Amino acid sequence: MSTPTIAYHVPQSFSFARTAKIFIKETKYEFLKLLRNRSFSLAVIGFPIMFYLLFGVSNRGVHSSGIHMARYLLAGYACFGLIGAALFGIGVGLAGERAAGWLEVKRASPMPPPAYLFAKCMGAIVFGLIILTALTVLAVTIGGVSVTGFELVKMFGLSVVGSISFASMGFLLALLVPANAAPGIVNLIYLPMSFMSGLWMPIQYLPHSLQRIAPALPTYHLAQLMLGVFGYANQSSAASHWFGLAGFTMVMLGTSWLIFNRAQQNA
Repeated sequence: MSTPTIAYHVPQSFSFARTAKIFIKETKYEFLKLLRNRSFSLAVIGFPIMFYLLFGVSNRGVHSSGIHMARYLLAGYACFGLIGAALFGIGVGLAGERAAGWLEVKRASPMPPPAYLFAKCMGAIVFGLIILTALTVLAVTIGGVSVTGFELVKMFGLSVVGSISFASMGFLLALLVPANAAPGIVNLIYLPMSFMSGLWMPIQYLPHSLQRIAPALPTYHLAQLMLGVFGYANQSSAASHWFGLAGFTMVMLGTSWLIFNRAQQNA
């Protein structure tokens, strides 16, 4: 008597198309989740717009030391907005999901783990681009600012780079801080860094002590790159700002990786 054989259907390994579909779906639902979270989306998009209307548009005719204030503040509040989207969307959001056990659910699912982190990062990028688009429309229509197509492309590119860089800081904060304290801690880091980096006013108007601290902050390097689009950056070379931003990103990602691996080993 011959032994019957049973043909098992071996699940197909993750093909590129299937993996890409998972990444796209995860990104879509991450964006919808952030958009439907009104306390996040309204605050992250609304605050830069409100501040730009108050301080940028109202100063559309002001030129000081060769700086057109409405143009300067367009660059500054674009950085302010994209950094907020990255820190609150990932830092606060991921901390909450970690505390609620959603990370364990994601890890138990067949979804590739990088898809989860990719979706978080893309969510921050999309919100950063939305904020930059809204600010640019305001600046051009009622702020008296003229922006060339090349300048706009550079600003959008820097928005993507800045979102990725500060997403790395969001990942680290999400691993370190408890969920209920995350919003307060992020604000304690985010707001002083924004002020001291000249995102709200030209940095030469700040006290000299703060001007000396600013180059140690990643927000300063991103702001100088964005201001460089309009020719308002300081005398330092653009390469120094790129190195500063890249070094900050590598430190954040490396530290996050070490902490995550240690948590995995202790679990």
